[in-house]
Amino acid sequence: MNAVTTEFEKLDPIKSLAMIRTRTVVGVTAKPVMVEVHLANGLPSFSTVGLPETAVKESKDRVRGAIINSGFDFPAKRITVNLAPADLPKTGGRFDLPIAVGILIASGQLPRVEVDHFEMIGELALDGHLRKVSGVLPTALSCGNADHQLIVPTENAIEASLADDTYAWQAAHLLNVCQHLAGKGDMLRCTTSDTLSAKKIDYLDLSDVKGQQRAKRALEIAAAGGHSLLFVGPPGTGKSMLASRLPSVLPSLTLNEALETAAIQSIAEGEFDVDRWLQRPFRSPHHSASSVALVGGGSYPRPGEISLAHNGILFLDELTEFSRAALEQLREPLETGKVHIARASQSVQYPARFQLVTACNPCPCGYLGDGTDRCVCSAVKVDQYRAKLSGPMLDRIDMHVHLPRISVSELRKKSSKVEASAKVRERVQHVRDHQMNRQSGLNCDLAGASLERHCKLDDSIHKFLDMACERLHLSARAYHRILRLARTIADMDARDDIERPHIAEAIAYRSLDRR
Repeated sequence: MNAVTTEFEKLDPIKSLAMIRTRTVVGVTAKPVMVEVHLANGLPSFSTVGLPETAVKESKDRVRGAIINSGFDFPAKRITVNLAPADLPKTGGRFDLPIAVGILIASGQLPRVEVDHFEMIGELALDGHLRKVSGVLPTALSCGNADHQLIVPTENAIEASLADDTYAWQAAHLLNVCQHLAGKGDMLRCTTSDTLSAKKIDYLDLSDVKGQQRAKRALEIAAAGGHSLLFVGPPGTGKSMLASRLPSVLPSLTLNEALETAAIQSIAEGEFDVDRWLQRPFRSPHHSASSVALVGGGSYPRPGEISLAHNGILFLDELTEFSRAALEQLREPLETGKVHIARASQSVQYPARFQLVTACNPCPCGYLGDGTDRCVCSAVKVDQYRAKLSGPMLDRIDMHVHLPRISVSELRKKSSKVEASAKVRERVQHVRDHQMNRQSGLNCDLAGASLERHCKLDDSIHKFLDMACERLHLSARAYHRILRLARTIADMDARDDIERPHIAEAIAYRSLDRR
């Protein structure tokens, strides 16, 4: 009995336990995780528990190599790492650093200092250097709310500094962290570069587009009210050119919008670019994109294109070439501004308030209505082609704009009336400011009582709109979208009341609702 007692006394159960704070990303939030490291006697082993996925389980080999190559001894003990809470899935290599620090503290190689106010994340290289990880910005924001200090890899320093309320440190090597915790050296603070916020963003300019005045007018209306848009026209009429220049006429992101967008990009592998974090996202996925790529998902859910376009633009070129199943997935996010992804392991919700801009040809060959005889499509083929877009999907697009073919002479014509994006952006900014002051939101978001209050019509205009809806067989959703669009057109004309020409122009933009 004495021999057994003596054997257990060799390892102090209190000193052989270390607890380090960190976080794991679920959706766009960072949930707290406690890394508990325990060393026990027995055959040397290393086990990780607490619902770790493969990359987390493999951390034992990275941690062992990093500790040895940093000049420490890897304890020949039975090592158990518990990631609490145990029912929360853990992914990625972000737990390497807290696990390594926990082992060093539990084995007595690092002084048992107070680390309760520290949180740390980082992937370890075999030589002890720290590599960048994803999801640093949500982690930094949550860490600041908890009044904790955060330690991140040097490559993530600028991203962590975007969270102004967080006291963040940067480290390039495991030794830097150990020296800081032991009081033998200080790490550098994470500070935003002075040139980061002032970095000039070069957009494609609207003046590059020749002709297409009606389409440019529609683009300005869409920008002013946040409305969705569909360009229809033969090849080479400027559909993609116009869509790609929409960011140049939109106002800059506010700080809160930029942080929301950056937090989503931070959790997507390889998507976050600190030099462009103030720029509105412009996502243009290929038409072969799957439903998961567009909406998000996977066994461990990741944000899709609609979430990466949050507070920005989602451009779907060659709309009719997308699979119908993928397009139908966009219907709910277009209405709610968010997407809820449910999987067996977890359920997450991502924001997805984006402006949808699309483009397609009028028929399979593309030349229907271009003023030539090149179109060889029968009426049946045209109907089958357009049937790829369901009625409910078209119903959710505010504006359908047809682009005519541009003649060569018009392309060569030099006109002094061509407006640059900067001038259009000034008008858009003025209209948006008016909407925010009046209703604290854009016209595209008007609903319920606010829609009735700000889109009042007199009796004669009501009769005109009712007659149009009856003849075109428009749905209630299309009726409300016409009201919102007319409200934006009236705002651009600096009118307090919606007048008949505003309603007429809004109805004219729903051309695909009639044959």
